Amino acid sequence: MRPYAQVLEQLRGAGLRPTRQRLALAKLLFENGPRHVTAEMLHAEAQAASIRVSLATVYNTLHQFTEAGLLREIVVDPTRSYFDTTTSEHGHFFHEDTGMLEDIPGGQLHLAQLPNAPEGSKITGIDVVVRLSAS
Repeated sequence: MRPYAQVLEQLRGAGLRPTRQRLALAKLLFENGPRHVTAEMLHAEAQAASIRVSLATVYNTLHQFTEAGLLREIVVDPTRSYFDTTTSEHGHFFHEDTGMLEDIPGGQLHLAQLPNAPEGSKITGIDVVVRLSAS
């Protein structure tokens, strides 16, 4: 199998044109299992792998991948978002002391009731982030 074959198919399947930069960033994101990254983390990985890409391009690419359904954006505070390669519905633990984000294991999160959506709107999704600190 060619080195970029898997991510090439992922990008094409999501309707994205497989540019050189998208392929390189997709390879970093998707070929090492489920993970959570910030734009800065992915930019640092790209630099370490000698992939010439600006931080602005990393941000744009992450948002394009999110809009195409390849990633899920998790906003943990107004200044920081993580991008999750697992796009199915699940919650997260956010460790405020370390900045680490991790998945809540399946079956451990149960929502008993949702509030009524304001008139003229509907609930389109639920993001659960449980914040943790050292005890």
